[in-house]
Amino acid sequence: MNIRSHTIEELNTLAEDIRQKILDTVSQNGGHLSSTMGATDLIVAMHKVFDVNKDPFIFDVSHQAYAHKLLTDRWDNFDTLRQFDGICGYTKPSESKYDYYVAGHSSTSISLAVGAAKAIALKGEDRIPVAFIGDGSMSAGMVYEAMNELGDRKYPVIIILNDNEMSIAKPIGAISKLLSQTMAGSFYQKFKGKVEKVLEHFPEGATYMAKRFEESFKLITPGILFEEMGIEYIGPVDGHDIESLIETMEVAKELGKPVIIHAQTTKGKGYEIAEGTKEHWHGVSAFDLKTGEVPKKNGAKAATAIFSDTLVELADEDEKVVGVTAAMPSGTGMSAVMEKYPERFWDVAIAEQHAVTSMGPLAKEGFKPFCTIYSTFLQRGYDQVIHDIALMDLGVAFAIDRAGIVGEDGETHQGAFDISFLRAIPNMTLLAPYNETTMKLAMAFAKEYDHPCAFRYPRGAFSAEDRESPAYELGKSVLLQEGEEILFIGYGNGVGRAEQTAKLLDKKVAILDLRFVKPLDEEMLVKLSSDYKKWFVFSDSAAQGGVGSAILEFLSQKKIQDISLTSFEYDDAFITHGNTKLVEESLGILPEQLVKRIM
Repeated sequence: MNIRSHTIEELNTLAEDIRQKILDTVSQNGGHLSSTMGATDLIVAMHKVFDVNKDPFIFDVSHQAYAHKLLTDRWDNFDTLRQFDGICGYTKPSESKYDYYVAGHSSTSISLAVGAAKAIALKGEDRIPVAFIGDGSMSAGMVYEAMNELGDRKYPVIIILNDNEMSIAKPIGAISKLLSQTMAGSFYQKFKGKVEKVLEHFPEGATYMAKRFEESFKLITPGILFEEMGIEYIGPVDGHDIESLIETMEVAKELGKPVIIHAQTTKGKGYEIAEGTKEHWHGVSAFDLKTGEVPKKNGAKAATAIFSDTLVELADEDEKVVGVTAAMPSGTGMSAVMEKYPERFWDVAIAEQHAVTSMGPLAKEGFKPFCTIYSTFLQRGYDQVIHDIALMDLGVAFAIDRAGIVGEDGETHQGAFDISFLRAIPNMTLLAPYNETTMKLAMAFAKEYDHPCAFRYPRGAFSAEDRESPAYELGKSVLLQEGEEILFIGYGNGVGRAEQTAKLLDKKVAILDLRFVKPLDEEMLVKLSSDYKKWFVFSDSAAQGGVGSAILEFLSQKKIQDISLTSFEYDDAFITHGNTKLVEESLGILPEQLVKRIM
């Protein structure tokens, strides 16, 4: 949709239509709501001022880019948002040529914009990268690494800071508003440029006084941080005033250097129920558009809720229990314990590296840290796990939420790789529960364990029914049932899948709850190798470097050659988005599909 010839009135009407389209779709499909509603006017202005056909539009995280999708050839099939074989909830170049880059993790946009600017400069092209970033993403160090180079190299890059929750520096009433409007105008920018040129010819003392005056002027504006890094700052501006946004972006575009436009927006703009800083409305499941209520689901307790309740119990019993999360307190189940013990449990914002490293000294000082991070986001703290925790052999327990298929969030969020990348690390112990009882037992083990360990659990409920179970012992598995010829080996939520598959077979199979993939229960595996010759591995994880690989390595080392092992872990490919069952069906790992493969 080419909107560059639209009038302001037409653009305002279009923005309202976009918000309604987003509301109608997300209320049916679920998705990110408040941030993308708040970003709509900014994105409309972007498409008015910049040319999406040539200028790279780079969205940070990109969960707020629904308006961009609607403006770029996806209006008619937007109702397939986040559905299997439908539109992705994040930018995806394979979906549309207007999506410049894949994004699903935060704080990458400015680095990408710098890289794009380098390529454009080398090619001698007339294009300008536009990075769209939220204030929450500004808490990650990668942003400042990128701005540090950008301020030095002076590439023409536009950074749009969507400030929808907090100001970088608190505006000072009417004075700040007046200054912001002035600084956003073409007169001020031209005047400043002329003054700088004139000052080059002044005596040193006069230049010094003029610069001191300019610095004092900037001290009462929020942009001093960016100015000191060598990036021109304009703002804060009203992120819902499309006419002013267009004027501001036009000024920034003409400057020919790095500029950050600080725009203040309201989350959930246009849907009163969701307006404001309400965490619940960031990412939602389907809901009633009139009331905002989510239909209640009857079902088993979610693994995250079990973790949350158990962590509170552990913290009640032992004041040495502490914990951290990186900007996901409700998603990881940390909210309850943070509310009860705010001095012992912390949210460090989008800073997984810092979250991991900061727990090391706590373990060193005799505390028991639980570092609670989604599988997909723990990837961002990998060096810190190795260098700052495992190398020191410190007793940090990593609680890995969202392990396995996460459904509609898709490729950037699937929890497929944690076993593979953690298993290679010395001093690291890996374990996994498969129901409510074993979750509590796994956490009890982790609490008392004085070395690095990680336990993983799925999004939603465990697939296995709850039952009594013995306590966890290091490197010990549990044989849940004996059988004939065939052995099912389940790890974590894979135990439930193994049990479901076993029920569909016409013969009784043995089922092993592996419990630990590092270290393996070698004694049990040697014993079972005499009784069962066909082994099948069930684990919600990547096959390469996963549970099956670990067992094959063990069999090779022990020179046990008469075992036929088949792993039902994920193939070597990124996994698409969509309803979890449909995704699993596409992978061929539903119990009824596995029965056919086994037979």
